[in-house]
Amino acid sequence: MTTAGFRAVVLAAGLGTRLRPLTDLAPKPLLPVAGRSLIAHTLGQLAAAGCEAAALNLHHLGGRIRGALGGAFEGMPLTYSEEETLLGTLGALGPLADFLAGAETVVVINGDSLCRWPLKQLLRQHRRTGARATLLLSAKADPEAFGGGVGLDSEGRVISFRKGDEEARRGEVERRRVFAGCHVLAPDLCREVAPEPADFVDDLYRPLLERGEVIHAAQTKRHWFDLGTPRRYLEGVRGWVAGRLRLLRRSWIAPGAEVASDAKLRRVVIESGARVEAGAEVEGCLLLPGARVAAGCRVVDSILGFDAVLPAETRVERRLVTPVRANVASGSGDSVVGGLIYTRIDPE
Repeated sequence: MTTAGFRAVVLAAGLGTRLRPLTDLAPKPLLPVAGRSLIAHTLGQLAAAGCEAAALNLHHLGGRIRGALGGAFEGMPLTYSEEETLLGTLGALGPLADFLAGAETVVVINGDSLCRWPLKQLLRQHRRTGARATLLLSAKADPEAFGGGVGLDSEGRVISFRKGDEEARRGEVERRRVFAGCHVLAPDLCREVAPEPADFVDDLYRPLLERGEVIHAAQTKRHWFDLGTPRRYLEGVRGWVAGRLRLLRRSWIAPGAEVASDAKLRRVVIESGARVEAGAEVEGCLLLPGARVAAGCRVVDSILGFDAVLPAETRVERRLVTPVRANVASGSGDSVVGGLIYTRIDPE
């Protein structure tokens, strides 16, 4: 059942540069997560929460996103905004003025975040407080890993977005939390956005704080994953599967994947169309569609990209492996061997 006036914008225009060369082949929102694309997980939850319509901004390989999703998702109409040049997180709302004109509540979600979004709870809190803006914050993620996190006062209101953010004017920071990639906005804030590059923090939230306005926060203990790097993508997929199936050591294998009976697997996520051959050992890995681990290989803590085929007896650890193709560029720290690009999961 849809909720009148609840509309959403999913930010899907990013270049995904930190995930290259994987994102040379697929835009980040279409990367698989346990049998479904990342963006499909988010759109499905929006539809289930009663969102009457959703919009996506597009840029890098945007035609593939449009082609994969079509005009609606699980009955929820979709609108697309093609950006010739990137407009930023806030600027993306400018060209969507007509779409947002009919909204009473606007949810904006980062397209590279993975979470079992507490959307109904978030919307209830936003409406109860009468807030103009409410940010979803993760109570589990480490703020130091995300630039220091968002500063909250003793009442749980946002007073700082970065350490050293002139906090003395707004009170003492009691604790810091990580922005979890989702916020709720009053429609009047959206109407103030011009169709030009702009950022939520610098061009909306910091000016609001400087004018003395209140920005509310809702905290969640649900697992939240930012999939912006190979390491975070790998850990996010493993964490998502472990949380959904309550599996710590076992593996998730999609229908349509092939695994030899004597292959040894531990904490592996294998997407449809991937294959693990006889005698192979695979631990803590993600295998994307078309990937193949040949006989006798040992692969640990790695991602095998689309159609990456490891030769027999190969040893791989902490690498993103992608095939050499005309439209795929290797980086300065990559190794190119036998038609495959080996990228460090953890850059030095």
